[in-house]
Amino acid sequence: MQVFPYFLKFQNPSNEKLLNCIRHSFMLAEKAKENQVSKLAQFILAAVCFTVPSFAQTFTAAIAANEKGKPISPRLFGIFFEDLNYAADGGLYAEMVQNGSFEYSPLDQTDWNALTAWQLSQRGGSGTLYIGDARPLHPNNPRYLEFHCRCTNPDSAVALSNAGFDGMVFSADRLYDFSVFARRQPRCTLTIQVRLESADGGLLAEGQIPSLTEDWKQYTLSLQPNQSVTSGRLTLLVHGQGVLYLDKVSLFPQDTFRKRKNGLRADLAQVIADLHPRFVRFPGGCLVHGDGLNNLYRWKNTIGPLEQRKEQKNIWRYHQSVGLGYFEYFQFCEDIGAEPLPIVAAGVSCQNTDRYWGVGQQAIPMENMADYVQEVLDLIEWANGSPDSEWGSKRAQAGHPAPFGLKYLGIGNEDAQTPAFRERFEMLYKAVKEKYPDITVIGTVGPAPDGYDYEEGWKFARTLSLEMVDEHYYKPPQWFWDHLNRYDTYSRSSSKVYLGEYAAHEPGRRNTLRSALAEAAYMTALERNGDLVQMASYAPLFGKQGHTQWNPNLIYFTNTQVLKTVNYYVQQLFSTNAGDSFLPADWNGGTLPATLAFSAVRESRTGDIILKIVNGGSSAHSLQFRLGGLDAAMLNASQTVLTDEDPSAFNSFENPHRIAPQTSSLNLQPEFEYTTTPFSLTILRIQNPR
Repeated sequence: MQVFPYFLKFQNPSNEKLLNCIRHSFMLAEKAKENQVSKLAQFILAAVCFTVPSFAQTFTAAIAANEKGKPISPRLFGIFFEDLNYAADGGLYAEMVQNGSFEYSPLDQTDWNALTAWQLSQRGGSGTLYIGDARPLHPNNPRYLEFHCRCTNPDSAVALSNAGFDGMVFSADRLYDFSVFARRQPRCTLTIQVRLESADGGLLAEGQIPSLTEDWKQYTLSLQPNQSVTSGRLTLLVHGQGVLYLDKVSLFPQDTFRKRKNGLRADLAQVIADLHPRFVRFPGGCLVHGDGLNNLYRWKNTIGPLEQRKEQKNIWRYHQSVGLGYFEYFQFCEDIGAEPLPIVAAGVSCQNTDRYWGVGQQAIPMENMADYVQEVLDLIEWANGSPDSEWGSKRAQAGHPAPFGLKYLGIGNEDAQTPAFRERFEMLYKAVKEKYPDITVIGTVGPAPDGYDYEEGWKFARTLSLEMVDEHYYKPPQWFWDHLNRYDTYSRSSSKVYLGEYAAHEPGRRNTLRSALAEAAYMTALERNGDLVQMASYAPLFGKQGHTQWNPNLIYFTNTQVLKTVNYYVQQLFSTNAGDSFLPADWNGGTLPATLAFSAVRESRTGDIILKIVNGGSSAHSLQFRLGGLDAAMLNASQTVLTDEDPSAFNSFENPHRIAPQTSSLNLQPEFEYTTTPFSLTILRIQNPR
């Protein structure tokens, strides 16, 4: 019995309780067609269809499916990556050792120091630890470990252990690459055993470092555990007597994303790749302009050999090893087919610098701005220059002789529109456009969709004739529904828009179905305005369980699990069903109900027509579609629905698949009727109907 969907179009919202009873009866009937329940349901239907007055309206859309449509930006949906919530170190960056360079300090967190994450244990011998800086491995890496060992018995040892970020995960079928820079004092008799251990000290794998020298030297070996554990540790077991110096201790799984050296955690990188983002924004976010001028994100500090990179505190109150630096970021973009979108500071720090003490925005002194402008120009040469150029050669030395093909550069992030900011931004903008006129420069108009910085930022953008500006806003779900027409009236002769950060924030900051549907509704409006809105990225991307400074996030994770939120599935469905032309729909009666949003797009690569329907309300709605200009009598299509009966529902580590897309096949005619499910996003993909 398949009459229940057709009944829904007759519903009267004023009879919701009665209708819910009837829906339930039909659900029972579908499951038990041969018993008396089915007959009872049919009887109820017959009675109600003649007794419930004021049936709901059927909304009809005429879509000119054979017309060209309005162009949509091919880069509309991408991602925003910032080292926030342990997104890089302890997250996407696959390095397993925490504080391997002994550069942690109270500037990161008040109770941290250079030995944080390291534990010393006496295993028959005795030892003490100090931090040295007299003879560093590199000026950018000034501190190292000074390890005094006194083990007179051949069987005695001193152990130095590191459990990484919440324990190390080892798999018995995988190899792990260990490396360390080490040297010793003269006339020392020291040996080092490298061990992978379980949390209780059980031996999983072991190797030995050969004889040490008096000069810094890197030592490497590979280890394979004999069993899998989810909370292991790395231990250096030192025998003999003397003084040992260590720096840049590292442990990497060989099985990184695309098997890259110094690469990315495979499962987290893959969950990004599965979004099929058209671009990746990096490194933020507030991280870009940092907590004061000494904390700006300087791209040159993040390239080259790891031991030569300059670590620093994270504005989000932890530490950046910058092992996931500019080279790794550009390489990842290339691996997943996304455009790189680097963001550089606009010559000023975050206006919230030391906010409790009232320091506020700081500006690079004008006498130093020429050097900073050159630093930004050097970034473009590094990304796009030939291998024989000064900075292009550094990219080539890192293993990528071909240019990365950088097209976009963001300058600034949510900056307060002060005279100091505007003066420095203009210097940077003009220098970039003079030397690299083909680079699209993206400006900033503050952290909100309105207010002083927004208004003044747009005035400034129009003054400079900027190609694009970066808007940000985090609002309650209803705000997104109320502003579906936001970009309809924006001038098409002014700057284009990059919606760089947005998310619907529920009370309690949970990733609910309600928030995801509000974002989906708004994304239909972004498609409708895809000629103006060139890019959009939900923010933030990652949150590590137990280490979040900001919620909600698109993806949550632990050392062993990856949790896709409902919001993730919305982003994925729009990205994988993006079109390059928007097809207007002529709705009878003018507009849809306030809880419905809709878009129709065409994907020229396949010829498919894709309909997106968002129902944010508790009532089903009957929609009738007329696809004009099609010759086919029958159309092959797929139906993907993301829904739950409770709009407050969310995915969790305990129930990670509660809300996930469900896809099925169906056949349609050029004119067909479709009933939306309450609280749902539906994607109807009609296969090449021409």
